Amino acid sequence: MWGFQRTRYADCNGSEASEETEIVVNIGGVKQVLYGDVLTRFPETRLAELVDSSLKSSEEISLICDDYDPDTGEFYFDRDPEAFKCIIELYYYGEIHMKRGICPICFMKEMEFWKIDSDFLDECCKSHLKEVEDELAEIAEKVRTILVDREGDPSARGWQRFQICLWRLMEKPESSLPAHIIAIVSFIFILISSVVMCVGTIPDLQVEDSEGKLTEHPVLEVIETVCIGWFTIEYLLRLISSPNKIKFVLSFMNIIDFMAIMPFYVVLILTSFGAGVMELANVQQAVQALRIMRIARIFKLARHSSGLQTLTSALKSSLKELGLLLMYMGVGVFLFSALGYTMEQNHPDTLFTSIPQSFWWAVITMTTVGYGDVYPKTTLGRCNAAISFLCGVIAIALPIHPIINNFVLFYNKQQVLETAAKHEIELMALRTGGELKAASGSHKHICGAGAWDNDMRPGHSDTFIPLLKDPRGGAGIQTPSMDTSFESTAEATEHFIS
Repeated sequence: MWGFQRTRYADCNGSEASEETEIVVNIGGVKQVLYGDVLTRFPETRLAELVDSSLKSSEEISLICDDYDPDTGEFYFDRDPEAFKCIIELYYYGEIHMKRGICPICFMKEMEFWKIDSDFLDECCKSHLKEVEDELAEIAEKVRTILVDREGDPSARGWQRFQICLWRLMEKPESSLPAHIIAIVSFIFILISSVVMCVGTIPDLQVEDSEGKLTEHPVLEVIETVCIGWFTIEYLLRLISSPNKIKFVLSFMNIIDFMAIMPFYVVLILTSFGAGVMELANVQQAVQALRIMRIARIFKLARHSSGLQTLTSALKSSLKELGLLLMYMGVGVFLFSALGYTMEQNHPDTLFTSIPQSFWWAVITMTTVGYGDVYPKTTLGRCNAAISFLCGVIAIALPIHPIINNFVLFYNKQQVLETAAKHEIELMALRTGGELKAASGSHKHICGAGAWDNDMRPGHSDTFIPLLKDPRGGAGIQTPSMDTSFESTAEATEHFIS
C-alpha cells in the first residue's frame, strides 16, 4: 500500500485535532487510505463523492465505484494504479503532473473518469498532450487517405469516378499494383533522361552538323525525345485527373515537372522558325539557358523518394537555423574581407584589389575550401586568414547540430506515423472480418494504434476507434463487439497486438 504522508493539524490550544473519517480505496489491486478533508478540496470530483458514502444507498455507490465491500468499507476501482498516483496529486498539490511513460490520451480518459477537468493538468503536460493529439490527427489523416486510395468515393459516378481512378493511378503508387509499376517506370525515365543529358555533353559522343559545330548524337536526341514524351503524357494525365487544377499547377513539385519539359518544346518552336532565327545571338543564348534548365528534372526524383521529401521538410523546419548560419557567414565575410583588403592593399603584388573582390577570398576561406587563387602575402594578412577560417568552422558547426536533430526527429516521426497508420488499417480489417474479440468490461489501449473502450466502466461493450471521424460529425466510429470475450485483459491485448 502506498500513499502520501498525512499532514496533521493542531487546534488553537496546541492539541492535535481529530482527523476525518478514513476512506480506503483499492485501485487495480493497490490499496490506499484517503481522508475526507483532503478529498473535499475538490467537491466536483468522483473521489469527493466517497466522503458521504454512508448516506448513500448501495445503488448510488455502485454508480461511483466498480465494487464495494461493506465489511471493510473498501471501494474498488478497476483503474490503472500508476495513473492514479498522478491523479491523487491534485488533492495535495492543486495540479496534476503526468509521469513519463504514461500515454497522454489514455491519461485524459483517466482524468475524465475521475471527473477532473483538464485545466488542472500542468502546462508541460498540456504541451505534450497537444503533440500527441496532433500526431493522432496526422495518423487519422493518413488512414483516411489510405482508405480513399483503396476504396475510392462510392458516391462518385461517370467521369468523376474515372478521374479519381486516374488520379490514384498516376499519383498514388501504393494504391494498386499498376500504379506502383507506373511509378517505377517514371523513375526509370527520370534516370535515363538525366544520364542522357550528361552523356550528351561528352565531346567524343557528339557529332558535327553542316556548319561544323558539335551537337548531340542523334541516338541521344531520340532517347531524349522519348523521355520528354513520357513526362508530357504523365504531366497532362495528372493535370486532367487533379481535383484542384489551380493548386496542382502552383504546386512546387509540379512547377519543377513543367520546367523539366518546357525547354524542349520552346527549342522545338524556335527551331521551326528556321535557321535565320536560330542564328540570332539572343536566341542562341535563350536556347542555351533553356537547355540548362533541363537539370530541373533531377528534382523529379523527390516525387518518388520519401527520403528526399523528408529532407526537404526537415530543411523547411530548420529555416531559422539556416538563416542564423547565413547571418554568421555574411557578417564574417564582410568583416574579414575588409580586414584583408586593408592589410594587403600596400603590398606591391597584392591580390586584394577591392573589398567586393575580397568577398570571394573570405567565402572560400571561411568555408575551408581555399582554392589558392587569392591569398594574403603579408604577415598581418595571413593572421587575418587564420582567424577567418577558425571563425568560419565555428560559424558553420554551431547551427548544423540543430538541423541534423530536426531531420532525425522528422524522419522518425514520419516512420512512426506510417507504421501507426498501417497498423490502424490492419486493426480495422480485423474488426470488419470478425477476427477481433472484444474484452468485455476491460480497458485496453494500444499506444500509436488508438484503440480503447468507449467507456472504461463495465457494461459498455462497443469498441471505439478515436482516430477516424464519423462523416456525420460524430467523435468516432463505433462497431459492435463480438459476443465472445477473453478471460483477461492481458490475453485480449496480446491477441489485439498480434
